[in-house]
Amino acid sequence: MIDDVRLEASLKGYPLTAAPCLVSEISARGWNVLAGDLPLPLAVLRRGALEHNLAWMQRYVGERGVWLAPHGKTTMSPELLAMQLAAGAWGLTFASVWQARLGVAVGARRILIANQVLQAADLAGLDALLAAHADLRVWFLVDSRDQLQAIEAWTARNAPNRRFDVLLELGVAGQRTGCRTHDEALRLARALAVSPAVRLCGIECYEGLVATCDSARDAAAVTDLVRRAMRLARDCDEAVLWAAGEANVLLSAGGSAVFDLVLPLLKLQGLSRPVQGILRSGCYLTHDHGNYQRFVRLVTEREGLADTLQPALTVWALVQSVPEPGLALLNAGRRDVSFDIDLPRPVRWARAGERQVQAAPASWRVSALNDQHAYLRFDGSDVVPAVGDRVELGISHPCTTFDKWRWMAVVEDDGAVSGAIHTCF
Repeated sequence: MIDDVRLEASLKGYPLTAAPCLVSEISARGWNVLAGDLPLPLAVLRRGALEHNLAWMQRYVGERGVWLAPHGKTTMSPELLAMQLAAGAWGLTFASVWQARLGVAVGARRILIANQVLQAADLAGLDALLAAHADLRVWFLVDSRDQLQAIEAWTARNAPNRRFDVLLELGVAGQRTGCRTHDEALRLARALAVSPAVRLCGIECYEGLVATCDSARDAAAVTDLVRRAMRLARDCDEAVLWAAGEANVLLSAGGSAVFDLVLPLLKLQGLSRPVQGILRSGCYLTHDHGNYQRFVRLVTEREGLADTLQPALTVWALVQSVPEPGLALLNAGRRDVSFDIDLPRPVRWARAGERQVQAAPASWRVSALNDQHAYLRFDGSDVVPAVGDRVELGISHPCTTFDKWRWMAVVEDDGAVSGAIHTCF
């Protein structure tokens, strides 16, 4: 059950002179982003694109016979997570036990923690969540004997009857977590299989960090990781290392960039039990105008898809100064938009006092960000922005834009505010 959260003027982007309202009541205000009803900068979600992306990804996984557990750390929004579950997601993914409690609160009863869990506070928290919800299943990642020993020590002292469900993580040299070699992983699998503290339910890997947005190179690098994971799954199966009583073997992979390339792992056949393939993409819901747009364009080319995901998340900013030819300053900066992969880019704009929106001129670009300012460069022979104009910024990597907002307006194509979401970072 999602709480109907109160929005009010302590939240960035909410009008200082407006009375508080619940998320469910905001559409009744009759606000419009282009009418100046809300102060800028303002992060907005286009409703039509959200609905398109929800349907697109569910259709994608359904046609390929895999399941979707979207990564909730992208948005950490109860409203958006609930939308993903309602659209047909098998479960949700998170990066920590603290995040996972939000998934439980919105009704998810299958949760992957795509990370290592080992500290006492996290094991105690997970144990409490499982004890409070008899129908809850949570799987987390293990990649070392040291981690396993920490789990075994905690359960021996605090919960001798608890056995945590785990996936063995296979990694890539020089990258993030995960066993580096096949022999190392198989030795760990044997230890997990006989441990009194865990149950080995499957294999996990993450291919995103080897992706370079070069289709040929990405296919080769991801295929190598997938083949290693498939070999490990077959060897674990042959050695009868899976937890007793489990109907399926869970095989999980898939970020938001090259998720098509992991499908052979998620559809592996020939094991003693059926495989349940779990894709963990999270950024598909809002997509973006930068990093993921580039990657997903290649996915659609490789797969021959007729349509693709649509950018749903943007930040509207105000031209507050045009101090010299070719330079305008916008009132949105590092506190408002992501910049960890790409700088934001102008996608649309509207003159001061007008609701007509136009595509941003090709020469417009953001060259730098300060905490509260964006440097908009433009060609003097092109359209010149003026003080009071509004510029819509497309973002790259939605996760780090969501970090910066406690709420976002949901808008129609004409700028009308038809809803809202809140975040729980």
